[in-house]
Amino acid sequence: MAYKFAAQLYTLREELKEGIIPLFKVLKEMGWEGVQISALPENYDQQEVAFALKENNLQAAGMHISLDRLTNDLDGVIKEAELYETKDIILPSIPKELHHAEGFKEVKRRLNHIAKEAPEQRISYHNHAFEFDIEINGQDGLHYLLNPANDNHILAEVDVYWVKKAGKDPLEYLTPYANRMPIIHLKDMTNDARQTFAEVGTGVIDFIPILQWGKANGIEWYAVEQDICERPPLESLEISLRNLQEFARKIN
Repeated sequence: MAYKFAAQLYTLREELKEGIIPLFKVLKEMGWEGVQISALPENYDQQEVAFALKENNLQAAGMHISLDRLTNDLDGVIKEAELYETKDIILPSIPKELHHAEGFKEVKRRLNHIAKEAPEQRISYHNHAFEFDIEINGQDGLHYLLNPANDNHILAEVDVYWVKKAGKDPLEYLTPYANRMPIIHLKDMTNDARQTFAEVGTGVIDFIPILQWGKANGIEWYAVEQDICERPPLESLEISLRNLQEFARKIN
């Protein structure tokens, strides 16, 4: 199975304001197979996004949707996902007011309810590092949310940078989520005291074992997100893509 790489649009949140259709064209010409829907301009036109995807032969590698919208506009979210021809809906973070044990329990309850209300969709959670500071029933908050039990319908969208930032080994952390993680988030960490965001392949994270693990354990999309770039974001994404393509060639 060939690796499918997608650009996470949060990386390009400022560029999106200049035009969705031309930006998608640039991403396709750069070599991306998909984009992960996120950070679109206020009052964006869903039909324009759908047109931009089809016009440039890009796939939607899931959508990042806020807890508020998932709770209050689930029908609208499902219709938008269907328009973009994706079944992956991801909660990108937990609101700060819920950063405590009871808050996490409420989020887990809500996401499982949403998964039952939308059985044709896959509901996932994307982590940062704060989840590791929450303890629930003797485990960290992320393990609690993503517990791979039959009665838990929340899938994983593990972000390897944030796992590393929390002092964990990314590859080891992925293991419990075999065939429960359709999309993974890739970004690197600088090899200095800052431990900040870096282009894939330029920092301290070893990506080849992660790609190998993903190939064997059901990952469908590898989404590259760089929250802050120290060069033009499109340039950062191009560096990450070229390095990932080279890593994939070494594996194959």
